[in-house]
Amino acid sequence: MDPSVWEYLLTSQEQSPDKERIALAIQQPWAELILQGKKTIEIRSTMTNQRGRFYVYASRKPSQLPCALVAAAEHHLEIEQLPKGVILGTVELMDARSAKASDALAACVPPELLVNRQAWILQNPFRLPQELSPRFLPYGIWFYPFQRKPAAGDSLR
Repeated sequence: MDPSVWEYLLTSQEQSPDKERIALAIQQPWAELILQGKKTIEIRSTMTNQRGRFYVYASRKPSQLPCALVAAAEHHLEIEQLPKGVILGTVELMDARSAKASDALAACVPPELLVNRQAWILQNPFRLPQELSPRFLPYGIWFYPFQRKPAAGDSLR
């Protein structure tokens, strides 16, 4: 097990969520595939400078992309049965760069969806023992589920 995951598990008090931790809203089935370690690249239209561990919030609405149905079927998931509107776990954002056609398998999407997109490299997913309901809902790409947004310049913890 990666040392950062081990440290996280030892210091984590998930009954009392980390109010400083930022979250990313991700539609199903992508959130589930990330936590299963099958999707290790998140594809976004924008670059990010964020790095580190963040909460994976399963959006209330599932993905409407046809490839979402394909990915779910390939991994034996039923999108309608997957949890939505809750925090499922955490994952580390290690890097971000321009997406390449060779990222398709790790992103669980076809190569044509990677054109002019950004690849956010993920590692060390951790599923929480119990889903968490956020106090505050997403209001942008990144959001703080358990506190009001901190002052500008604060970063991921």
